[in-house]
Amino acid sequence: MLSDPFFLVAGAAVLVVLLILIVGIISFARGGNFDRRNANRLMRWRVGAQLLAVLVILLLAWIRRGAI
Repeated sequence: MLSDPFFLVAGAAVLVVLLILIVGIISFARGGNFDRRNANRLMRWRVGAQLLAVLVILLLAWIRRGAI
């Protein structure tokens, strides 16, 4: 599986979502100016990254099934 570049792209997409989520949680916990300025932006980025990750994972499953 690790030799499959599409699997690596899916893994990278999931890691990006995780990174954005962690930054958002830390920002929320600390509060302050950064959180007030960027809370909604981080949430939008996370939702977009999750959408991309889910689509990549679904495409990977579809390809593995032999549909393409």
